[in-house]
Amino acid sequence: MMDRIRALLTVIEEGSVNRAAVRLRITQPALSRQMQALENELGGKLLERETSGVKPTGLGHALVKSMSPLVASYDEALAELRRQARGERSELRVGYLLSAAQSMLTPALAKLRKSHPEVKLKLHDMSPREQLDGLRAGELDLALIGQEGVMAAREFHSAKLCSLHVCVAVSDDDAIAARKSIALKELKGRDFIGVDEDQVPGRNRWVTALCKTAGFKPRFAVVVDGITNVLSQVVSESGVTLLPGYFEKLQHPGVTFVPVSDERARWDFIVLWQKGRASTATRALVEALKQVAVKLR
Repeated sequence: MMDRIRALLTVIEEGSVNRAAVRLRITQPALSRQMQALENELGGKLLERETSGVKPTGLGHALVKSMSPLVASYDEALAELRRQARGERSELRVGYLLSAAQSMLTPALAKLRKSHPEVKLKLHDMSPREQLDGLRAGELDLALIGQEGVMAAREFHSAKLCSLHVCVAVSDDDAIAARKSIALKELKGRDFIGVDEDQVPGRNRWVTALCKTAGFKPRFAVVVDGITNVLSQVVSESGVTLLPGYFEKLQHPGVTFVPVSDERARWDFIVLWQKGRASTATRALVEALKQVAVKLR
C-alpha cells in the first residue's frame, strides 16, 4: 500500500498520470491500475479527471495531508537503516557512568569530534543497569561501563579498556584516611556499604570476590541506590566501600580515597557495543577510548 500511496502523491504533484508514470518509470496503464486499487482499498474516489489533467478530490486532499508526513518519515527511517547496514550512522548514542566521564569519555569524545565532526552525539548519564537495558532495547549504540559489563559481554561486542587498581573509600575522620595505602585484609571486620544490585549488577559480588582473596567475607551493613548514596553512607555510617582507582582524582565531601595495595585487587573498565556491522563512528570511539585507557593504566 505504501508504494501506491507514494505513486498517488507523485500523480498529484505532477497533476498528470502520464507525467507521473514517466517520473516513476512505469507504464501509464499500470499506474492507473494502482490508483484504482488504492481507491478500492480506501473506499472512495481520490482523483478527478479534468481536461488539463487530474486533481485530488476531498478524500485525496485528506490523504495528502495525513500520509505525506508518514511517507517522509518512512523514507527517512529506511534511509537511516540502509546507512546502518553500510556501517554509516549520522547519530551515535552513548551511555556512560558519570564518574567515568571526566577521566575516560571526555578525552575520547574530543578525539572523535576531530575525526568525525559530522556525527551527532547523544550522551546519556546512566547507571550500569540502565546502560545494559538501553543496549538490549536498541536505544544505545555503545555503553561505557565498568566491571558490571562482564556479565553481559556475551550479548554484545566488548573490549576491556584497562584494568585499574582499586581504592577504599572511608570517611575523613577514619584512621585509614591518613594512610598512603592499605591491604584488603585490614578491612576485615569493617562494615561495608553495598549498592542495590538492580542498579549496579554485580558490584557487591565483585567486592565480595576481592575480599575473599584476602581471606574474609565482607559484611554489607547498608545497601543503597547508586554510588553517590554509597559515599554519603560512608560518611554517615563510618562504613567502607571498594571503588575503581580513578575515584582518587574525584572529590566528595567528607570522603577520602585510599589506594589498596593488593596486586590482585583490580577493576576492569569495559566498553560494550551492539553486534552487527558497527558504524565507523562507533569503531572510532572504541579506538579513542582504548587510546585514552592506555594513559590511565
